[in-house]
Amino acid sequence: MKRRVFIAAALPLALSACGADNIWASDEAVRAARFVSNEPPSITLFTVIGIPRGEGGHSALMINGSQRVMFDPAGSWNHPQIPERHDVLYGITDNFKNFYIDYHARETYWVAEETVPVSRQVADIAIRRAEANGAANKSFCAVETGSVLRGVPGFENAPTGFSPIKMRKWFLTLPGVTSKRHRDGDPANNHNVLIRQKNGQMTGYPRT
Repeated sequence: MKRRVFIAAALPLALSACGADNIWASDEAVRAARFVSNEPPSITLFTVIGIPRGEGGHSALMINGSQRVMFDPAGSWNHPQIPERHDVLYGITDNFKNFYIDYHARETYWVAEETVPVSRQVADIAIRRAEANGAANKSFCAVETGSVLRGVPGFENAPTGFSPIKMRKWFLTLPGVTSKRHRDGDPANNHNVLIRQKNGQMTGYPRT
């Protein structure tokens, strides 16, 4: 994967014990960040998987409906231009989607991206459920991902439990699912996130 430079508060990521937050962005920030993708409506599961043992480190959802958001339960990725409310990240353009993947993919972890096409109505139900879910507790990323999905038509059989790998295996059985793998050989200590500072200001990709 090509290296990317971007603005980020790149806190250390303990993938075996996802973080937790209680962030609530303003209405103005959420409205300003809103991004509507030209791609068909879909629900995407991201799974961060350890190398070489294949253990699951994290689960998250990208939901493309009337807008595109990321449900990142107990996740640690953030960006100054991405408002967050209780694990829901708004304004997920293609650029920021790549930032998210790049943050997690490195020599010790790779990222699985599985996408299922859905109707706009189903995608918006998933967005509303993610917004209503509240902030996830530490290590509950797979639990909360399953909880959101079980209330979405077509996803009612999502597994319970703490295993991102179990969640991914089930997701791969869904009709129409497509899969991508994102791997990167960058050192584990930088998460493939390159941060530059010039004159005291972090610089990187502009919002697109």
